[in-house]
Amino acid sequence: MGEKKKRSDKRTFYGLKVNPYVAIPSLIIVLSLVITTLIIGDPIEQWFVRAQDTISSNVGWFFILLLNLLLIFAVFIGFGKFRHVRIGGKDAKPDFSLKSWFAMLFSAGMGIGLLFWSVAEPISHYNTNPWIGTDSSVVDRAQTSMNITFMHWGIHVWALYAIVALALAYFTFNKKLPLTIRSIFYPLLKEKINGKWGDLIDVISVVATIFGLATSLGLGVQQINAGLQYLFDFPMSVTIQIILIVVITALATISLIFGLDKGIKIVSNWNMRIAVVLLIFVLFMGPTLFILKSYIQNLGSYASSVVELSSWTNSFKGVIDENNWQKSWTIFYWAWWISWAPFVGIFIARISKGRTFREFMVGVLLVPTLFTFLWMTVFGGSAIYQELIGNVAITEAVNNNIATSVYYLLEQYPLPVISSGLTVLLVAGFFITSSDSGSYVVDTLTSGGRHDASKKQKVFWASMEGLIAAVLLIGGGLIALQVASLLTALPFSIVLVVLCYSFYKALSNDKDIG
Repeated sequence: MGEKKKRSDKRTFYGLKVNPYVAIPSLIIVLSLVITTLIIGDPIEQWFVRAQDTISSNVGWFFILLLNLLLIFAVFIGFGKFRHVRIGGKDAKPDFSLKSWFAMLFSAGMGIGLLFWSVAEPISHYNTNPWIGTDSSVVDRAQTSMNITFMHWGIHVWALYAIVALALAYFTFNKKLPLTIRSIFYPLLKEKINGKWGDLIDVISVVATIFGLATSLGLGVQQINAGLQYLFDFPMSVTIQIILIVVITALATISLIFGLDKGIKIVSNWNMRIAVVLLIFVLFMGPTLFILKSYIQNLGSYASSVVELSSWTNSFKGVIDENNWQKSWTIFYWAWWISWAPFVGIFIARISKGRTFREFMVGVLLVPTLFTFLWMTVFGGSAIYQELIGNVAITEAVNNNIATSVYYLLEQYPLPVISSGLTVLLVAGFFITSSDSGSYVVDTLTSGGRHDASKKQKVFWASMEGLIAAVLLIGGGLIALQVASLLTALPFSIVLVVLCYSFYKALSNDKDIG
């Protein structure tokens, strides 16, 4: 393993520290879709709609099964017989404090999407979902909407991230393999991970990462644009959003160049400070007692319904009623999270050295889930409260433009300009951390797991992510972004299945584990 691994780690291509067998195919695939979208123009949007429908109808059940199995596997690995294994070995120490660790993994793992959907999703489910009928009470509608929202943003998502991240961290820091997805498959492929099979795995990971990030960046600039429209009467247009992509991608590139300690960590810590301030503001300016009571009730209701919700595939109803709800919501979310898994997994692995498996799972699986639930209860619950007291302005805002809904909620409370300004700032901050950490990961994958790639390589990949988001917004808006996630999630979902088997095999054969 030694010599071949060293040679693959030190590949150069025209002076660049890059693996050309990963970088070039990834670039060709990404640019092909970009160029096709630009050339075809408006008709591409109809293709995106058909592609979304076809993939969701035929593969959605597999995504649902996979996410449930990954959760079971994560609990087994983190709290079973391997719980005392330490990432990096018995004497390894954490590189980052708990506060910085939580801030970075949360900013990378959720960020923009959490702000974009925190009001819009609960309100959307309150008005329409497969479990409520026209005769349902407002109480049942409210509780069901929060259960569904928790399911889409909860423990299943973080289990997916945790498995990819923990496997990568183990193979990187304990087995001294490069920080790339291919390393996880060493127990199965042995030295072949340094050849075409390893290159193929990393190409799939790069493409999934780029398009998963493009989806989030596209959502982020829409919400920043909506905030600027609210605060300064900026027009809501694709042109403004492309300008925002350029500006914030440039800021993300600067953060990336400064590295993990001086760039990404600092921005992530500030993101969490602003997020906590905004959370506390809405909690105490809004219906405080209602929010606190509903948080406890939401946790219990979710816990009692999560098995049914997370295994629902619309099998019976789908025969007599072709309903697109699940395709637009659950299947899109699962595909989006799967396409994010290489990026978030590598990033979390990089910052998690020194943690035991149990500590890792508590930190990655439970803490972010509970905080996410609190966030959704504070924002989404406050929006539902407005509906319950007869204020339908929130629903109208969601129907008009999802990106503006959080600003309409903040309008119901004192100091809306300040709170909306903080929201814009927070979305921009999450945009920066998603872009720079994503570029860091893509650069790591395309350079064979190296951490010393040149600054111009980092700038290139950060620019590519901004370009993809801009082109998809031009070519098909939100539908194009959703389809990009679906297309890349499918091959990587197969990688995930093999990954779990390979990881378990390696742990079972590890003589250092007592």
